Amino acid sequence: MNADDGRPEGPEEFADGLLEEELRQAAAVLDPVPAELVQAALDAFALHDLDARLAELTFDSLVDALPVRGATAAPRMLTFRAGGTTVDVEVTEDGLIGQVLPPQPARIEVLGGPQSTDAPLTADALGRFAGDVPPAGPFALRLHTGGQVIVTEWLRA
Repeated sequence: MNADDGRPEGPEEFADGLLEEELRQAAAVLDPVPAELVQAALDAFALHDLDARLAELTFDSLVDALPVRGATAAPRMLTFRAGGTTVDVEVTEDGLIGQVLPPQPARIEVLGGPQSTDAPLTADALGRFAGDVPPAGPFALRLHTGGQVIVTEWLRA
């Protein structure tokens, strides 16, 4: 479907899409985007929620937890705080599990850069949420709770 007017996509739009993709691939090989520019773009993208509250990382099991003898693939535990709201997140190889405290419904987006396409997660009335896709690379969470937006710090998965 043509996003502009709802008409079915015709051969011209299909050919244009293929040409655009070939040009993108050629540009990526012949004139790649410098890593500094990519980082600047990611930093700028993070600023689009200027009215959002920034949730501070207060616990990261990679840094703060004591190692447990015999534990080989322990999940990563994270705690973020923004004012009176706390978000506990467990990152496993199977996905994310978490809870918003105080318990409240919320919509949670897992950000992975400007091209994130994963469906948002939904926290139930007890604040619990889960997603079956583990984050890959840098990620952050954007929570929509009631009338406020909370964004966590960016972390590497």
